[in-house]
Amino acid sequence: MAEASTTDTPKAAEKLRLISEADVTKYKAAGDIVNDVMKKLIALCVEGAKIIDLCTEGDKFIEEGTGGVYNKPVKGVKMSKGLAFPTSISVNNTVAHFSPLASDPLASQVLAKGDVVKLHIGAHIDGFAVISAETIVVGATEQDPVTGRKADAIKAAWHASEIAMRLMKVGNKNFAITDAVAKAAAAWDCKPVEGMLSCQQTQNVIDGKKRVILNPNETQKRDTETIVFAEDEVYGIDILISSGEDGKARIEDSRTTIYQKDSTVTYQLKMKNSRAVFSEVQKKAGAFPFNVRALEDEKRARLGLQEAVQHGLIKPYEIVYTPANTFVAAFHFTIALVPAGPLMLTHPPVWYKPELVKSDKELEDEELKGLLSKSLRESKKNKKKAKEAEGNADAE
Repeated sequence: MAEASTTDTPKAAEKLRLISEADVTKYKAAGDIVNDVMKKLIALCVEGAKIIDLCTEGDKFIEEGTGGVYNKPVKGVKMSKGLAFPTSISVNNTVAHFSPLASDPLASQVLAKGDVVKLHIGAHIDGFAVISAETIVVGATEQDPVTGRKADAIKAAWHASEIAMRLMKVGNKNFAITDAVAKAAAAWDCKPVEGMLSCQQTQNVIDGKKRVILNPNETQKRDTETIVFAEDEVYGIDILISSGEDGKARIEDSRTTIYQKDSTVTYQLKMKNSRAVFSEVQKKAGAFPFNVRALEDEKRARLGLQEAVQHGLIKPYEIVYTPANTFVAAFHFTIALVPAGPLMLTHPPVWYKPELVKSDKELEDEELKGLLSKSLRESKKNKKKAKEAEGNADAE
């Protein structure tokens, strides 16, 4: 049978996109909201501020921000929007996910001068989520900057994050980021936190199957599939660096408060209360993580979640810690690999600048320094030059 003529088919340039321009616009709007909320939260992170109050305010700011956009129903249906990740404020050697309830023993915890504070927030519009995290130090100024191991961890995390951004390119592999982050951290005698994952994102999914792992142990390395980044994919990249010698973290006595429905698991809950709580979770959070604080009755919710967690319907975001007297710094960015090149959906960190963080160590690896000197997205002129150089090399 003869092949059909290609003259009437759409141009190659019109190939089907995995994310539309409308989707990208929603991502960008969520990114703007997250940036505004991060600025407000950082201003509130002062000596004596209660962590529970900061977490509650952060969630309220996100809901207010998303509540102010995309309010016109589409075909009679209201667009879903709101929290993509509950506000968590994790201090010093707490790695992530700390967002206490009023009933928790640690609910009275306040920020102290010199605390290394990781703020983690996220917003979504129509299921297109942007999540961001950054690290600040309470009370630090240019006149009284951060020094010592705190500065080492923050510098290492910031540089590792900037390097990871530049490696988020179509055709690159996930383990290139794993290795580069470890190498960058080593310049400040730090280690990435063991086994921390960054995931591909799609609409209503922030924990996709394509993943990047930090500082994996042998089992984790074996179980993590090598993947290649592809055009129109979106990733949330979470860089967590510890001043400890091995990057290992453990669960202590903090109660988990952040959970998420696992859409890949099906199970018929037996208990009436469990079904009621699961229904409330679906209605209020959908596919995104939620804090128990957002549910109507905390005691009933705790009981109802037990069966769902036991059978994998809901997964916990456990609070883990590196050893005492170590510090963890974090930067999380969301990035889209659109045809024109990598597109940052999160804004640059609000607080970080070199004048605030002083370390006597510096990055010396020439390859990594070369990466940092490049802009995130290559200019058309540079792309053309590179192609010409390739052509000349082939011709020789």
